[in-house]
Amino acid sequence: MFSKSSLEMLDTVARLGSFTAAAEQLHKVPSAISYGVRQVEQELDVLLFRRLPRKVELTPAGELFIEEARALLRQMEEVSAQTRRAARGWKRTLRLTLDNVVKLDQMKPMIEAFYQTFEFAELQINMEVFNGSWEAIAQGRADIVIGATSAIPVGGDFEVKDMGRLDWAFVMSPGHPCVREQNLNEAVVSQYLAICLDDTSSVLPKRHTGHYSNQRRLLLPNWYSAIECLKSGVGVGYMPRHIAAPIIEQGLLVEKVLPEPSPQSHCCLVWRKDDNHKLIDWMVKYLGSSEQLYQDWLEHRKAL
Repeated sequence: MFSKSSLEMLDTVARLGSFTAAAEQLHKVPSAISYGVRQVEQELDVLLFRRLPRKVELTPAGELFIEEARALLRQMEEVSAQTRRAARGWKRTLRLTLDNVVKLDQMKPMIEAFYQTFEFAELQINMEVFNGSWEAIAQGRADIVIGATSAIPVGGDFEVKDMGRLDWAFVMSPGHPCVREQNLNEAVVSQYLAICLDDTSSVLPKRHTGHYSNQRRLLLPNWYSAIECLKSGVGVGYMPRHIAAPIIEQGLLVEKVLPEPSPQSHCCLVWRKDDNHKLIDWMVKYLGSSEQLYQDWLEHRKAL
């Protein structure tokens, strides 16, 4: 209904309170400004400005119109900017999924680097468990996954970079009966609940934290709830060593060794192939080599 130039002209008149001042700023003659304002008012059949001897001021209807006009101008500028960015291969949002097993130490510097580099883009971070991470990339809900575990269960147009192996610790509360057992075995441990994270996948087969086949499980959504259950003695279970170690050092959990080797999870970085998604390219380069990925997201570093 109104052109961008006419809205900008009205905004300038409203800000400066004068047809003459607006004309000077817009490099037009005052009569052209006055005529342009009158045209919009006739189109609306509403008076937008009161004409006073040395200035003009907005009527109540004009105040409402200018407020909406400024919102429209901002929207127009955003559409133009997004269109230009899309033409250069930039997307607005990078969707990053973290598998629940990874450390979060590097999340703050990663976020700060992203927002310092891109003044227009946003980062969306989600968390998934086990095959839920693969499902996110396969279904297009994630552009990048950090810490996807086990063998690749899906096919798709994506790249994979090795992150190394995640070590697990078998833990329980200091007051749990298993702590008093000198030689834990399947028969003893299977009497107690296995604290397991619930796989967030809805289509792919579900995988869970390590446990014995005849052991009843308590399925939980994240490590926060799992830790509370372990500390309170509800059950026993495996936990990534980098998460378990500080809690063990505080004396809130105890690590025990089972006859079987502790599970190890092969982890990787996964990202969608998209030649026009420069945010993906930047993030993959920022996250670095396989060695850097392991150090930043999986490695347990002992306190000095």
